[in-house]
Amino acid sequence: MTQKTSILGRISQLAKANINTMLDRAEDPEKMLDQLVRDYTNSIAEAEEAVAQTIANTRMAEQDMQIDKDAAQEWGQKAAAASAKADQLRGSGDTAGADKFDNLAKVALTRQISYENEVKEAEPRIAQQNTTVDQLKDGLTQMRTKLEDLKNRRSQLVARARAAEAQAQVQQSMGAIDVMDPTSELSRFEDKIRHQEAMVQGRAEAQSTTLEDQFAELEDHGSDAEVEARLAALKNKGA
Repeated sequence: MTQKTSILGRISQLAKANINTMLDRAEDPEKMLDQLVRDYTNSIAEAEEAVAQTIANTRMAEQDMQIDKDAAQEWGQKAAAASAKADQLRGSGDTAGADKFDNLAKVALTRQISYENEVKEAEPRIAQQNTTVDQLKDGLTQMRTKLEDLKNRRSQLVARARAAEAQAQVQQSMGAIDVMDPTSELSRFEDKIRHQEAMVQGRAEAQSTTLEDQFAELEDHGSDAEVEARLAALKNKGA
């Protein structure tokens, strides 16, 4: 993996990072957000430096290619000048001089071809580098947008996270209440009171029954005395 590909992959990963998913996994959303802002800021700074280096290398390659283009054009001009000189000397009968300049023209043409080949090899490579640079710039733009979005939504996300935490605590408390139902304790206390009330009533009834029995006994004795009195009255009549 080349450095450019690595940079591009990292930028793409950060740019596509799902903030809400990160928050869902965070134990402390507020600290998570603050750390996320710092991480994003640092990553953007590192990415900017790497992208700047990539752009610098591409621009240097473009400059080198332009130098090769200029050199190829210059050697072409030298070849043309040498060939023209050779034709002039040959026209004047100086064959040796003409051959010398024709050889110089050939050397110049060889150099021209060499520089043109360098340009041909560099052009697609530089075109790819420029494509990568454009992708890196787009990635940086997405990262900056994501960072601004994160900063702008920080308060909202923290509030949501706290609300979710509070709701979870309420649900936990409700669960604890279900497990330890206070009404069961109340029922036991009520049963105890009912038992005490029943005991009071029982004692009252017991005391009441004792008095009734005493009065009933008195009534029974009263009936016996009347019977005896009537019996005595009957006997007196008979006498």
